[in-house]
Amino acid sequence: MSPVVCPASRTDVPATLEIYNHAVLHTTASYDLEPVSLDTRLAWFDHKQAAGWPILVLEDAGRVIGWATYGPFREKPGYAGTVEHSVYIRDGLRGAGLGTLLMNALIADATARNFHVMVGGVAADNAGSLAFHTRLGFVQVAHFRQVGRKFGRWLDLAFLQLVLDEPAGEDGKING
Repeated sequence: MSPVVCPASRTDVPATLEIYNHAVLHTTASYDLEPVSLDTRLAWFDHKQAAGWPILVLEDAGRVIGWATYGPFREKPGYAGTVEHSVYIRDGLRGAGLGTLLMNALIADATARNFHVMVGGVAADNAGSLAFHTRLGFVQVAHFRQVGRKFGRWLDLAFLQLVLDEPAGEDGKING
């Protein structure tokens, strides 16, 4: 059976939390310093659902192996056309195209809702995530030096963006 992308349900929250907390403890994908509690994550899920923001899960044989979401980039009304996304894949499964399945679904959702730009913040030394986003047509537009601190060191943050309503180039990628 192939992995399937579908909307997350509240019963998926423990699995998404496990994936997220592993990233918190072992990577710079999140700048959270401590694991998040189930109650906190359920409140996050409920808030996203109430606000109409998507949370997608990637399931394989009934097991959640990844998740993705987007939400407001900034709260001011002038930013209403821009969303910021997150995507997480279970440890040990990254690099197999699973993130691409999730992101393509997330991009399609944002495009269908007429959002103009999708933004992602990535630890600037995360070459895998930077390459992943570039393959999807994202372009790096900013590099903030030493704006985060984790694992006893300062971290740079790269911002990447994808203009959603730009026509695809000859190679099929948006933004050429």
